[in-house]
Amino acid sequence: MNLTELMTDRREIVLKQWLDSITASYSAHAASFFKQQKNRFANPVGHTIEETANAVLDALIHREISTATRDALDRFMQIRAVQDFTPSRAVDFLSALKPILQDAYKDVLRNAELCDEFLLTASLIDSMLVISFESYAKYREKLYELKVNEFKHMAFRLLERANLTFEFQGDDPPGDKGISDNETVK
Repeated sequence: MNLTELMTDRREIVLKQWLDSITASYSAHAASFFKQQKNRFANPVGHTIEETANAVLDALIHREISTATRDALDRFMQIRAVQDFTPSRAVDFLSALKPILQDAYKDVLRNAELCDEFLLTASLIDSMLVISFESYAKYREKLYELKVNEFKHMAFRLLERANLTFEFQGDDPPGDKGISDNETVK
């Protein structure tokens, strides 16, 4: 029996333990809600967690990171970025999978061939961790851009209300022409 067959046989055990591990990164109330509420519209985060976990396990069984797996990881990282997870905590759910797999297959990992297959599995997990980190960084950057733009808009609206705005003539704001770095505007 190879590791792919074992992973298929023990998938539900691994999935349950891993989902428990992922939901443990949330508050007790949220974790309980994620586990109990199965309606994807009433519980979109819980649905995304389960969808991502299944996509990752599929990738490990098929030994390939498909577009569907990348998309699932991307959606989960989008949620984690908004939830204010630190970068390491956002992607730690993938690292948590390795000890769960080691425990699930400890009885067969003494076999050298299966051990080599397990190393390939660990490498795929590491690759998905990098993919997840890149998605997380992309969404955090987008979130900060939105915050900066909102702040700029709020500042402009305040200036506008105080009647302190004016329109620029041309490309350069007034005061920029003809002033050297050593001069000050009085």
